[in-house]
Amino acid sequence: MLKPCSDDAEDNLTFNDTMIALQLMRTQFPKLEKVVVQPFILQSQLYSSVKDRTQVDRDLESFKKDKMLRIFKLSSGQDDHAIMFMDDYLKQVAFSIKRSGGKDQDGSEVFEWFEKYVVSSKLDCSLLSRGGDVTDKHITLLMNAGLLTRQLIDPNIYWFAIPRIGPILKGLSQGRKEILSLLNRKKYKEMMLSSLEKTKLRLSPLDTRFLLRDLIGSGHIKTVQTPTGLLARITRD
Repeated sequence: MLKPCSDDAEDNLTFNDTMIALQLMRTQFPKLEKVVVQPFILQSQLYSSVKDRTQVDRDLESFKKDKMLRIFKLSSGQDDHAIMFMDDYLKQVAFSIKRSGGKDQDGSEVFEWFEKYVVSSKLDCSLLSRGGDVTDKHITLLMNAGLLTRQLIDPNIYWFAIPRIGPILKGLSQGRKEILSLLNRKKYKEMMLSSLEKTKLRLSPLDTRFLLRDLIGSGHIKTVQTPTGLLARITRD
């Protein structure tokens, strides 16, 4: 794991086991005031933490089929995917339904159908609305609860969503920009990773290490081993 005050952080950047990496990064999920979101891991963070990306993809597909976790396409404007353990997702769904008043008679059947049937049977990121018993009113209830979001390209396709994730997506976008801007202002566009980890961001409430894992895994930043430790450097095209 990336550790804030450790001299041997480079020894803890990578894992050989996908599930161990997921479980450990789950415990590092940032806790934000007034933001009630169960822990999730960005797929890019997993790529930065497990050496074999092909194995990661195979493991994720297996875990998804076994209903151990769910993968979400995030509405971030980029190709971002989040991974949430199924138990955490079900807690998030229950909390969202409670907050939306979904236990009232009007929406209870819709939410029960979504919770008991859709979540357990539809394992991919997207859901196709084919009409039938699913009405616009049903979809609206689920969207208002934050459980679905409409795909912009095809209005008949909906993404499964993580309710109440908006502030985190904003912090993710702003934090990425701030870290990359910081490195770009350096003469050689690089900093010691240990120093960068300790940087207090002005524009994002997210933990710097959370963002660094993402930027390394997505290829925006690369790490270079030096005699004095790991160096974080902007990846040149």
